[in-house]
Amino acid sequence: MASDHTAHFERAEKLAKDPERVRRNFWLKFKRLAISLPFAEELLAAYYCAFDRETPRHVQAALLGALAYFVLPFDFMPDMLPVLGFTDDAAVLATAIRMVASHITPEHRAAAHAAMTRGLDEADSKA
Repeated sequence: MASDHTAHFERAEKLAKDPERVRRNFWLKFKRLAISLPFAEELLAAYYCAFDRETPRHVQAALLGALAYFVLPFDFMPDMLPVLGFTDDAAVLATAIRMVASHITPEHRAAAHAAMTRGLDEADSKA
């Protein structure tokens, strides 16, 4: 029997197999929370890398798994908790980024920075 902790990762793994759903849910949650996320720009760079056709499949899979965990409404540490709510999301994302850091290009980072600068309303229409 899977523990509650592993059940959250299983849900993220299942969601990661549906990239369009990750894309749609990512933007809904990201727009709502971007101002309060200290790692928002890094998260956006990972998103652009995950959906870049030039990114190797194994890198896309790792990043999609982390992004899927981010968009899950229920995870190990509920996102509604002030300050602590996104620590698990940040840890999962940081781990994935460290694993594939060489694949997150200056172009992905520039796109993330530009999207944050110009505003998020336009960012998802460009993705």
